[in-house]
Amino acid sequence: MERIRVGIVGFGRMGRLRAEVIARHPAMQLVGVADPTGVPQGMPEGCRFFECAEALLQQETDAIFVCTPNAATADIVVAALGARRHVFCEKPPGRNLADVRKIRDAEARHPSQKLKFGFNHRYHDAVREALSVVRSGGLGRLLWIRGVYGKSGGVGFEESWRSKREIAGGGILLDQGIHMLDLFRAFCGDFDEAKSFVGTSYWKIGVEDNAFALLRNKEGQVAMLHSSATQWKHLFSLEIFLSEGYLEVNGILSSTRSYGRETLIMARRQFGGEGYALGNPREEIMYFDQDHSWAREVAEFADCILHDRPVTVGTSEDALRAMELVYRIYEGDETWWERLQAEEVLEGRGSP
Repeated sequence: MERIRVGIVGFGRMGRLRAEVIARHPAMQLVGVADPTGVPQGMPEGCRFFECAEALLQQETDAIFVCTPNAATADIVVAALGARRHVFCEKPPGRNLADVRKIRDAEARHPSQKLKFGFNHRYHDAVREALSVVRSGGLGRLLWIRGVYGKSGGVGFEESWRSKREIAGGGILLDQGIHMLDLFRAFCGDFDEAKSFVGTSYWKIGVEDNAFALLRNKEGQVAMLHSSATQWKHLFSLEIFLSEGYLEVNGILSSTRSYGRETLIMARRQFGGEGYALGNPREEIMYFDQDHSWAREVAEFADCILHDRPVTVGTSEDALRAMELVYRIYEGDETWWERLQAEEVLEGRGSP
């Protein structure tokens, strides 16, 4: 295969972003875009337009990027795998666990096709550096981790498809908090226990606008999460505390830069007699001003296709485990869980 011929389903903000990255990759060529809303502005030159995914899949393509609202995700991924296409799918991996299991069943039927999910935050420089430090053991063993990921809903938030359960499946936890849950898994592995409070505290929507959760794994490591759509100041904060020190990732580079500058703080703990300012150890700060995450992610997907290598980050297993954590948090709040059951959104959930 000289070049990977790529099609994109859904040409909104994420579809356009992926198209820009694909255009810069020397082994990829965007040949088609499908979007039911009509011919989008900014269509790349030489790229054909199709009104539906089915029409795009009838064309000669090697890989499909699925950048659609959650309700369409599972069916399009399944169809693309069935058409012998490699698939890159944005997160979340569907509306619910049933969607993820449907995708995994299709993947099992087509093992030669590559399937990768866009858990983009693992590719940010500050996160990669923090993971490297933790895995090196230089700051000892990991004790606990705390993450806050919040945004302001903004104008039109209540009318957005992300606020409609029948389309999105869930609210801020599923849409944005799932990134933090994926990072928790990267640092701590899987979690077995969850205690949580989930609810709609401000926005008049049918999905959660806040989720507070405590997670614990078999090693006794605890992760604390606050995922919020009422954080009026956009915020990303990931703190990792270890036996010999700590790491803090603050800010996450985004297209809008609204989360601030991406930084990584590293420090060693100091007890009495070990330093001049008890409780205020010397910190090293690293700054990251270039966002290479999107290019890295797509390049890794291309490499898996070109060299027939297995996907190792953003696998369907990663997607399933992250979605299971979302639902474990939902279930941890008895009131919220009963509401979900009453609305029959858990049909087909089954056991993990």
